[in-house]
Amino acid sequence: MSASCSILLRAAIINDTPGSGSVARSARSSTGSASRERLQQHIGYRFSRPELLSRALTHRSHSALHNERLEFLGDSILNCVVAAELFERFGELSEGDLSRLRAQLVREETLYQVAQTLGIGDHLQLGEGELKSGGFARPSILADAFEALIGAVFVDGGFPAARETIRRLYEPLLANLDPKALGKDPKTLLQELLQARKIALPQYSVVATHGAAHSQNFEVECLVPQLSVRTTGIGSSRRNAEQEAAMRAFEQIRRRTAVP
Repeated sequence: MSASCSILLRAAIINDTPGSGSVARSARSSTGSASRERLQQHIGYRFSRPELLSRALTHRSHSALHNERLEFLGDSILNCVVAAELFERFGELSEGDLSRLRAQLVREETLYQVAQTLGIGDHLQLGEGELKSGGFARPSILADAFEALIGAVFVDGGFPAARETIRRLYEPLLANLDPKALGKDPKTLLQELLQARKIALPQYSVVATHGAAHSQNFEVECLVPQLSVRTTGIGSSRRNAEQEAAMRAFEQIRRRTAVP
């Protein structure tokens, strides 16, 4: 954790080029200042430098002034803050278990879910090709944009602002985190939960595909008829989409039945 945090100190010298202002104006004209205002409300942070928010939402297909540097920074900050939160919350866990929990919380699928909750896809600036291929819904693009957003908050408001933003956005995930589920993927967790209640296993089916053949996203439905549970997931592969749909079904059923 100390190594990750040391990166933050070095990263404080980041200074975006003056040209970033033009990108920000372009973004506001295409998405609207009111739209960006709503996004800041969802994040719980207001930027003093709006161009940083625009940069965080700009994919490399749209402009040479894109979000990849902010993504690099946000990745390090996210790992640092999540590690610290786990350290404080789970004093009984070993280093190995803490590392596995952190990996679960910062993997692409989780970042994508948080990005979806914030509606980041509605604010992305993408090139024409990415727009046509459904890039606004692609898990990897949304996950990267979320990391870039965290990086932008850090550059704009410093580490305390980034830490509080991450804590706020991750609180639902941290509150429902179950160390007993370490190493189990969502489909396994859902299957075990249903078997324990003598309920038939879920049914998975592809309901749609999005994008060009070389970069398709799969939309998969997870159905548990006995409980009237129906969830969907989107992923770059059928397996990833099934995992996301399974996680949503698992969380929905667990909340409904108050699983300890």
